[in-house]
Amino acid sequence: MLPVVLLHGSRTSRTMWRRQVGVLREAGVPTTAPDLPGHGARRGERFSLDGAVSTVHDAVAQAGGRALVVGLSLGGYVAIEHRARSPEQCAGLVAASCCTSPDVPLRSGWLRLARWIERWPDSGARLNEALVRGMLDAESGQDLAAGGFALEVMADVLDEVGRIDTRADLRATDSPVWLVNGQWDHFRGQERSMLAAARAGGADAHLVVVPRARHLVSLDQPVAFSRAVLEAHAAVDAREEARPAVGQ
Repeated sequence: MLPVVLLHGSRTSRTMWRRQVGVLREAGVPTTAPDLPGHGARRGERFSLDGAVSTVHDAVAQAGGRALVVGLSLGGYVAIEHRARSPEQCAGLVAASCCTSPDVPLRSGWLRLARWIERWPDSGARLNEALVRGMLDAESGQDLAAGGFALEVMADVLDEVGRIDTRADLRATDSPVWLVNGQWDHFRGQERSMLAAARAGGADAHLVVVPRARHLVSLDQPVAFSRAVLEAHAAVDAREEARPAVGQ
């Protein structure tokens, strides 16, 4: 069965995927969720886009060489870049909460804000705690926090991710794409143009909007998000089964 690789959001870690890992493995789907550079067990490393894409490449290789790659927010942008750079590894893509181009004019403002917060005595820990407590239920908050918060990486993330041309990347190859957004996600603004870009590259591309969900859609509405991933996996797994074997 086709494996799934799950890529977490900025400042979080692989633990944010606990419920999805459980659901996928219960369904018999081999699943892995690596920490990206500077996050989780890799805190202390500098985040870089090349390092993040290399992490995905290694995770897919270890899982058998092809996978459905699922990413949320930062993980979604990294997954889009990985698909463009290594199309032979990406059997399908689920990109969640990343339908705003990283090069929008607001990015420079976010970057200045991130650098300012990182200079606070606690690097924004109390602010982060308040946001998590106010936005998520207890179980989701625990899953998000279990791997620790990489509060010092945000400036590097914004700087590096700004190099990604999401539409060009989505046009670069034709593996199936699912764009998944929460209904109330502020990163939804360019979902239609990103969907069109994926289709322009020949992809069977879909847009899924999860009702009553915000940016952290997998934590906000875990059942609905897990269902979307399972449906994408079923479609891609069937497509993989129908592919001719190498040499045929």
